[in-house]
Amino acid sequence: MGKLCHAQWLSGVTLGCLLLGPLRMAAQAPADTVPQGRFRQPTVRVGEIIEFELSYRHAPSREIIFPDSAADFAPFEYVGRRYSPTRTRQGRSLDRAVYRLRTFSLDSVQTLTLPVILLQGRDTLLLPTSPARVRLVRTAPPAEGSGAPVLRQNLQLLPVEPQFNYPYWLAGLVAVLAVAGALVLGFRQRLRRRYRHYRLRKNHAYFLAQYARHVERFALSRSLTNMERAITLWKNYLSALEDNNISSLTTREIVAHYQNDADVSLALRLADRVVYGNQFSEDDTETDLAFVLLRTFAERQYARVAAQQST
Repeated sequence: MGKLCHAQWLSGVTLGCLLLGPLRMAAQAPADTVPQGRFRQPTVRVGEIIEFELSYRHAPSREIIFPDSAADFAPFEYVGRRYSPTRTRQGRSLDRAVYRLRTFSLDSVQTLTLPVILLQGRDTLLLPTSPARVRLVRTAPPAEGSGAPVLRQNLQLLPVEPQFNYPYWLAGLVAVLAVAGALVLGFRQRLRRRYRHYRLRKNHAYFLAQYARHVERFALSRSLTNMERAITLWKNYLSALEDNNISSLTTREIVAHYQNDADVSLALRLADRVVYGNQFSEDDTETDLAFVLLRTFAERQYARVAAQQST
């Protein structure tokens, strides 16, 4: 009987030691505190900015997330925040954030609780703070008696500065662009033909003016340079008009290109005799004839191309 009691006492002591070991270890490692939240001032007015401080002491190995702007701050509205870097001392870490809030609620006492998210592997744990309270300071004078104060009415109209109506102007611009696009699509062939005819007429007028200036300078100075410039201008104009490259052809090739046209043949032959043969005549009839024939041929070619583009 004594041995049995002694054995039972030993087994009880052993069990007690086994249970006491984890409790002692748990006492040596302090547990995480509850997240603390508090307002930095005891009172607030409607629309006034107030700061709410949220702090949490925990083990350095814990992964926590503080609320951001998407959190529920009711009855307050989120304005901004600032975070403090984590501080670790004596095996404990401290995270702290200050939120800037404002309220438009008319409750005398307003309460806020913000949860801190604790990450544990793939799971998340919400650690709510203890409720923090702030008292609303009313700035309106108290009503006399039990009834509500009488509202004063002011029905006088005040001038309102007119504002630019962007939607209607944008709608009108879109409508104008749509009409213009429809007109372009419907009459694009005619518009393109008119534009080509306009450029053709403008280029022809420019050629006639430059050609007349070179001819006049040649008549005054009898310089071969002015005659060469007039003939070069004539070749370049016909090349652009007919989309060919007669400016690089010889006189014989140009005459052959225009099917031995009598005006072109005579005019270029007279010009070559003056330019390359240096054979000036006492009478300016031959050079004047050459210039007239070249201009007449250019006008004839312009009329032919303009007629083709009009059809």
